[in-house]
Amino acid sequence: MVSKNPQKMSINGRHIGGASPTYFIAEMSGNHCQDFEHAKEIVRAAKQAGADALKMQTYTADTMTIDCHKQWFKIGRNSIWAGRTLYDLYSEAYTPWEWQPKLKELGDELGIEVFSTPFDETAVDFLEQEVGVNAYKISSFEIIDIPLLKKVAATGKPIIMSTGMATLAEIDLAVQTLRQGGSESIALLHCVSAYPAEPSQMNLMTISHLRETFSAVTGLSDHSLSPAVAITAVTLGASIVEKHFTLSRESGGPDAVFSMEPDELSELIEHIRQAHQARGRISYGPKENEFGSLDYRKSIFVVEDMEKGDAFTRHNTRVIRPGYGLKPSDLDLILGRKAAKNIERGTPLSWDLVGS
Repeated sequence: MVSKNPQKMSINGRHIGGASPTYFIAEMSGNHCQDFEHAKEIVRAAKQAGADALKMQTYTADTMTIDCHKQWFKIGRNSIWAGRTLYDLYSEAYTPWEWQPKLKELGDELGIEVFSTPFDETAVDFLEQEVGVNAYKISSFEIIDIPLLKKVAATGKPIIMSTGMATLAEIDLAVQTLRQGGSESIALLHCVSAYPAEPSQMNLMTISHLRETFSAVTGLSDHSLSPAVAITAVTLGASIVEKHFTLSRESGGPDAVFSMEPDELSELIEHIRQAHQARGRISYGPKENEFGSLDYRKSIFVVEDMEKGDAFTRHNTRVIRPGYGLKPSDLDLILGRKAAKNIERGTPLSWDLVGS
């Protein structure tokens, strides 16, 4: 079923899409460094920086893959995690499940939404029964996991899905699966699944194409190191922005190298808020704060003393600033006609001064 207004959604009462402010998600991922107090500080710092939500990830190494050293399970050399096995990486990066209800409670106390990305069906059951999340995130890598999508859709909760690597056909299948499974609120995040991603590879025009093609809320999951990428995305219509977040890149963590620190995140969110305001709506003509400037447009002035009956010429009339006289477009209608009365130099021309 498709929502009555699929280009708008809400998470726990916070409206997303349309004219609503950009929804900013701080992704903790594995940047907690397996320290619960560190994880709590990340939640607090995300709230202080102005994020709307803090996102966790719900998996274990065993739910994600198997402990195997065959070549298929080793990460390629072009990755920042090159040489490690998947099992090894996920053992370091996973967020202990017993933390997650507590982090959700902390988020509720602070007033920041805390939800998660499930990576298998047991994670969905846990998030429903033990954590009580108000929304779900689907990662780019899981967009092809149709059984998982059906499981998440059955919760009936809002779903934000990244589209990194996915073809248009794969996105279409995923969206149809979610909608047929009961999801009425779906957001699609354009994403480049490279870590970090280069700005030249971002192709942000895809955001509007996703919105038009799937009639959905759209946004950006950004793994680049440049704040300009997310800001540009907002000007192009992104209603959601997701960025990886850490207290300090020096503290380590598997995603630290492409994560933002608190001061950087705070500045980015402020710029994103301004970009959203600047985007505004389609508008022509003077704005309220421009009315005073209209006086300094050009208009037709008499620039030499004239007596009644003198003809208007290019010598005694000119188009100059300010804008208190007739419009410049009226000049050809004026030239050759005669003054209806005596006119002093520096007088703005008006129709009552123009005779036949």
